[in-house]
Amino acid sequence: MAQKEHQSTSFSYVEVTEQKRLNEAREKQIPWKKWGPYLSERQWGTVREDYSQDGNAWEYFSHDQARSRAYRWGEDGLAGYSDDKQLLCLCIALWNGKDPILKERMFGLTNNESNHGEDVKEYYFYVDSTPTHSYMKYLYKYPQGEYPYRDLVETNKRRSREELEYKLLDTGIFDEDRYFDVFVEYAKGDPEDTLVRISVHNRGPEDAQIHVLPTLWFRNDWTWEQDSPKPMIRQLDGNKIHASHHSLGEYILQCEGATELLFTENESNNEKLWGHANVSPYVKDAFHRYVISGETGAVNPAKKGTKAAAHYVLRVPAGGSEVVRLRLSAKAAPNAFIDFDKTFETRVADANEFYDRITPANLSEDERRVHRQALAGMLWSKQYYYFDLDRWLTEHNAHPMTGGGLGTSRNSDWFHMLNSDIISMPDKWEYPWYAAWDLAFHTIALSLVDFDFAKDQLLLMLRNLYAHPNGQIPAYEWNFGDVNPPVHAWATLFLYRIETELGRSDLRFLERSFQGLMLNFNWWVNRKDPEGRNVFAGGFLGLDNIGVFDRSAPLPTGGHLDQADGTAWMAFYCICMLEIALILTKYDEIYEEIAFRFLEHFVWITYAMDRIGAGHNSMWNERDGFFYDLLHLPNGEAIPLKIRSMVGLLPMCAANVFEAGTAAAHPRMFEMIKLFIKRHPEVAEKVATAEDREAGGFMGRRLAAVCNKEKLLRILGYMLDENEFFSPFGIRSLSKYHLEHPFVFFLQGQEYKVQYIPAESDTGMFGGNSNWRGPIWMPVNALIIRGLLQMYPFYGPDFKVECPTGSGKYMTLFDVAKEIGRRNASIFLRDADGKRPVYGGTKKFQDDPHWKDYILFYEYFHGDNGAGLGASHQTGWTGLVARELDLFARLTPEALMKSAAGVMAEITRKQVAGR
Repeated sequence: MAQKEHQSTSFSYVEVTEQKRLNEAREKQIPWKKWGPYLSERQWGTVREDYSQDGNAWEYFSHDQARSRAYRWGEDGLAGYSDDKQLLCLCIALWNGKDPILKERMFGLTNNESNHGEDVKEYYFYVDSTPTHSYMKYLYKYPQGEYPYRDLVETNKRRSREELEYKLLDTGIFDEDRYFDVFVEYAKGDPEDTLVRISVHNRGPEDAQIHVLPTLWFRNDWTWEQDSPKPMIRQLDGNKIHASHHSLGEYILQCEGATELLFTENESNNEKLWGHANVSPYVKDAFHRYVISGETGAVNPAKKGTKAAAHYVLRVPAGGSEVVRLRLSAKAAPNAFIDFDKTFETRVADANEFYDRITPANLSEDERRVHRQALAGMLWSKQYYYFDLDRWLTEHNAHPMTGGGLGTSRNSDWFHMLNSDIISMPDKWEYPWYAAWDLAFHTIALSLVDFDFAKDQLLLMLRNLYAHPNGQIPAYEWNFGDVNPPVHAWATLFLYRIETELGRSDLRFLERSFQGLMLNFNWWVNRKDPEGRNVFAGGFLGLDNIGVFDRSAPLPTGGHLDQADGTAWMAFYCICMLEIALILTKYDEIYEEIAFRFLEHFVWITYAMDRIGAGHNSMWNERDGFFYDLLHLPNGEAIPLKIRSMVGLLPMCAANVFEAGTAAAHPRMFEMIKLFIKRHPEVAEKVATAEDREAGGFMGRRLAAVCNKEKLLRILGYMLDENEFFSPFGIRSLSKYHLEHPFVFFLQGQEYKVQYIPAESDTGMFGGNSNWRGPIWMPVNALIIRGLLQMYPFYGPDFKVECPTGSGKYMTLFDVAKEIGRRNASIFLRDADGKRPVYGGTKKFQDDPHWKDYILFYEYFHGDNGAGLGASHQTGWTGLVARELDLFARLTPEALMKSAAGVMAEITRKQVAGR
């Protein structure tokens, strides 16, 4: 493994092989990332594929249709692999001899079929990946008995929202271990040479047969694009498949020992679907019909088409395994499999070397396992996302500028959009589309392995072909105009500071981001605070059902809602933009006045949260010591909605510390601050105490925070109470107090209620597939940790709070943050009994040696026992656990106390020293 010495302004380290590939991709444009796991787990049931009149995407294009119907905008498949424009795709298909259909993609229930919203009903794991995808490993658990499609649909439909979901394990299909573990591994010989190893293990008590069909095909663009030449896949001599594409070029797939090669077209079976004549006798579902129904005429005897598969029939002994080997390359190697196993050994060693270097040495074996699989999940969750809204709206006859206004469709005011990039997805089955605020959290974890990709993801959302001309960042494809919390500025600042400590300060990235964020900030000010009161709405803001009403819909009471979280998000936005502007001031003095403008915004927002209007209605409730949403009725009355939820904790996250020398470094800005205090003394008094204004904090630092010391102590009293927010596994989204004391609002004889529900939602609000009324969510826990670490250098080591509340034990803010991180991580780690809380009472996952060390990173977690809930592969923001493990393994309170920016400096210094 080649290594070289790398020098930066601060550090020196040996460059490992995988890091060299990353550097070559960035500095020399060597396309190490051209090929990767860029297929979706589900393309059917998406908005992109929806051409219905009523916008019911789930029903318009179903799982049952997917094997016969060509996709318009993307592809899916098991262990999918493709180029970065998803032109040529590779995956596996399986048949156990009993299933009614060929297993080509993951099966799951739609939102209408399941008692808790859409849900994948398969077991698969993203086991490993390097950031350039030079090595990847995927595991799919395939039952040997007939897959219980009907049972899953019918049983889940019968169950109410108060009952548990009916899972695949509940059907008994894995009893007696009658299943195959199908491992799919990829290893790159070079950027245009990929080796594929499929290992099939029979975990059952008897020999069993399985059909394995590695499948190569072209995404169908020729049907819709008039000027797109149709590509060709054909058989070469022996077991070779030749693929030719006018823009991608020529590729050869060599299939060792294949019994036969099958060919067809990636085109819809019109006759089956709609009763229309087929364009070609050879259509998308040909392999299903050939293998399962024995229709020999379904495949093309001329051995050509746009879709091909190598057909292997394996007899796998009980407890044994069989291996299939393939090689996809731009140039056919004459002896493709001579060096095959050696190349795999080398790439596995490269991956181990890379993770050994980036993982803190003081993590335990189990912590290292969680850390690595979390990052593997992040890397496997990349997907090519293609959506041309101009074309899509025209095809719907709903383009507002050119369509004549005859049709209606969602996202009609986003016709400027053209998305055609590799994007980090929340979950490639449940959420196979990007979500703006999820993506910002993704980058925090991704930056542990690939800074360039993380930065590109943040910049992507600010580009002209994504962000709306008015400055709004797109939310998600179901409604690009919905509003997500503005966390991009924080993520941008986080990445910039860490990379600066690595010795390559990317000022261009920071400034490019800042310009786009300025447009977005102005959109927030103009659209979400139309009355200019520095009080912000925004709808559900990512917290789905957290409120007593649907906050994205007109209120049943009339009037409007002052949102404590929306206003806190904007305060947070302000201080992040302030800090970015101060950094840019070092290079251009014009940013100093811009920095003051953000500080002024922050001050007014902070003031507004504590005193609003002539009636002195306030989101801060002095009696309770908590922030609440404020409901304004049409008659002028204002009612605090006294729900102790994450809404009231988020204001604590809006905090930033400035070193004692900041004033001297920015004299113009501080002159403006003095003038502001002179003109508005009552505002200054609310925002900071006289003691803080005169003396500052520890070591003379200054604090910009929504919560002063008194508010902070009162909020922490609730947050750290184990009978309220403080679960054994982190911070709950709703206080457990509301289990016995639900919040109830009566309106015109109807009851609206919020009660603590630690598991899945019992309402259909926002589809019912997520719940913010009790469970633990990793992203907001991470922001709370960030807020505490920011305030620690200001308040110092002598400032302590009771943790847990009522315990008599006192901790610094640093130790509180570390304790939250420890509880978050414990969700995935084995406890004293060897059990992982994430798997609850599922014995198979807790005890079976072939299951218990494969980790699933769920969307959210049970508020009392830590069991995983919601989307099972939302490594996206749940992958933050890798960053938390990394952070507290490297960071010490002493290092953080040296400098308010010490959190970045210290963790980076130790990370680089490890490398």
